[in-house]
Amino acid sequence: MDSVDLEVLKSAVQWTRAGFFVTLGTVVRTWGSAPRPVGSMLAIREDGHLVGSVSGGCVEDDLIARLRDGDWPQDRPQLTSYGVTAEEAHRFGLPCGGTLQLVLEPVRDASRIPELLDAISRFRLVVRELDMTSGAVRIAPGHHTPPLEFDGVRLITSHGPRHRLVVIGAGQLSKYVASMACALDYHVIVCDPRSEYADEWHVAGTELSREMPDDLIVQRQLDSHSAVLTLTHDPKLDDMALLEALKSPAFYIGAIGSRVNHARRRERLSLFDLSSAEIERLHGPVGMHLGARTPAEIAVAILAEMTAIKNGIAVKQTFAVRATDESIVDNASVCRGMV
Repeated sequence: MDSVDLEVLKSAVQWTRAGFFVTLGTVVRTWGSAPRPVGSMLAIREDGHLVGSVSGGCVEDDLIARLRDGDWPQDRPQLTSYGVTAEEAHRFGLPCGGTLQLVLEPVRDASRIPELLDAISRFRLVVRELDMTSGAVRIAPGHHTPPLEFDGVRLITSHGPRHRLVVIGAGQLSKYVASMACALDYHVIVCDPRSEYADEWHVAGTELSREMPDDLIVQRQLDSHSAVLTLTHDPKLDDMALLEALKSPAFYIGAIGSRVNHARRRERLSLFDLSSAEIERLHGPVGMHLGARTPAEIAVAILAEMTAIKNGIAVKQTFAVRATDESIVDNASVCRGMV
């Protein structure tokens, strides 16, 4: 599963290699209620075919019309604006007061898109700097900078997995979680020392580790852009990972299991060198309560909670109580038929 940015960049390379003239469009500034955020991208080729989006569709239609009319940059990047006036906002379907600026960049060999994609495929975080005057591009190792910076002269974009997700367990649920997380621009590392599970892991774009979970967590040196999910239901594996993850700055740490099992897990963790504050960081039962039943639905619930936490949104968890059992059941336990 490709993220939108990757799909745009890959299409740009494929089309140029097929002999098409291609232009990258990147949203660099917005004012008011712009329809797409800064950093949104599209690739548009000479016949009007495009991938990605920078608005709800009206701006894209105008770009296609401009391209066909010859009102288009050929050699160097160009800055263009939409929605500056009320008339334009109405014409282009922008919200009231919405304005956006785009950089239109003709794709050439000097654009270095294949080199950028190669770095991303190696799970590297890199920055791409475009000189608006000459069209020259510089690619350098990146860090957790803002996704985009633009001063009118240089366009600097950050590419690659800006967040990491470590998943303990290579079972069925993990496959859905990993696929969705890749689409959300996570570098996904799946850890499972059990050969019967690890040997069957075939999710493209993810990294498989057969190390013991605690060793992996220590070795990867988790930071505030990292998340950890323990999905094996095996305390020997899940607890080992949690003992190290809860000491780290990871922004999200979640564990699968029912509320009853979560309480037991907290009791076990309290026997080790973890403070009460560190144990309180654990999200469990994991995921937002969506009434999920299938592994795919449960993965949605987990990624929804992770996304909310990453974006600074408070999450209030609720659970359903079975009429025949006073235990409160989380989504994952329902799926497995366990409490």
